Amino acid sequence: MRNLVSMPLLSLSKFLLSSPDAAFGLLLIATGALGFGFGATLMALSTYTESFFPGRSDRAVLALNALLGTGTALAPLLIALFLGLGVWWGLPILVACTLALILITVSRQPLQFRFPGDGSSSAAESGSFRELPPRFWLYAVVVFLYGVVETLNGNWAPLYLTTQRGVSAQGASLALTSFWAMVTIGRILFASLSARVPVRWIYVGLPVLLIIAFQAVSHASGGTMGIFSFGFSGLACSAFFPLSISFAGEEFPTFASVMSGGPIAFYQLGYGAAAFGMAPLRELTGLPFFADVLLRQRGCGLHGYTRLVSDSKEFRRVVPSMARR
Repeated sequence: MRNLVSMPLLSLSKFLLSSPDAAFGLLLIATGALGFGFGATLMALSTYTESFFPGRSDRAVLALNALLGTGTALAPLLIALFLGLGVWWGLPILVACTLALILITVSRQPLQFRFPGDGSSSAAESGSFRELPPRFWLYAVVVFLYGVVETLNGNWAPLYLTTQRGVSAQGASLALTSFWAMVTIGRILFASLSARVPVRWIYVGLPVLLIIAFQAVSHASGGTMGIFSFGFSGLACSAFFPLSISFAGEEFPTFASVMSGGPIAFYQLGYGAAAFGMAPLRELTGLPFFADVLLRQRGCGLHGYTRLVSDSKEFRRVVPSMARR
């Protein structure tokens, strides 16, 4: 519903362009509603996906996030199209109408879910965060670090390439596009690969790929190298977050909603830390973007926490089907 509210607000800002302060305030409200809706929607969709596909939730969540990545990749193209037509405000209206149609359709469906164990997650989820299993916080740290890593690539790539590597703005834009495109392609690829390769190997191996990708990014010497290195980073990032949500949900089915929403919240915290903390960190330390030492620390930290999660007896016991695939 928050997503539906944000779109008309965004379109209404067109009529306040003569009053910049009012237009900016309306944009802030629309952006806040959109952010709230994003977190709530992704949590609900992940929870239902795990319920609708028992035993195959890893592939189902990967497919769900692949669709999310497809929408992210298509959005700039749609924006460019509507800007070219001179009706940029038409895109939010189109999205709002589409969302309304989806909500009307979904409201007629029996959206009920049950999880293994006691058959319901309501009893466990009625408590406080103090009642969460300690291993939840391991997953929280993992996705927080992932949020930092993804944001370093997704937010700071163009500025890094143009200011430090002398890449043109167009080349930097293509590198960013390659990153998000490979995030989507990677999710589809690993969803197919999970039927043949143990999912735990994929989960532990992705941070290793990230460490290698970081080295390539930190030594990118031109536009072409930037495109390939950030594309490789996108591939290494692709399946990690969806698998974290899937594994947490499988390991703690009686906390289903928390295990879907909690990791998303910590991912957003990592996103915010990297998005708003990078500039102060550079001013404080004098280090350039993508300094090797920082990249190694983040990559090795992510890999270490991932091993801590996936090597545990609880993980192997509760997620046996994933460990064998």
